[in-house]
Amino acid sequence: MMAAITKPEFRMAQHDFRLEGEYIELNILLKLLALAPSGGAAKAMVAAGEVMVDGEVETRKTRKLRAGNVVTVGADEIRVVG
Repeated sequence: MMAAITKPEFRMAQHDFRLEGEYIELNILLKLLALAPSGGAAKAMVAAGEVMVDGEVETRKTRKLRAGNVVTVGADEIRVVG
């Protein structure tokens, strides 16, 4: 009898980011969480369409994120909480 081969389950890394004010700009969030090595790299990632906010590609580098927004970058998902 042959053993069944199963695909590894893809799991997205989930993070919560707690706001200390009303909002945080997208490029700053990416830099603070080390998803981008610098602010310039964060802006380039957004401009290249590598970042989604609430399930849609976001190209505004300084998009204001508020509690309830969900940011996705590769295998990372960040929930912005208040």
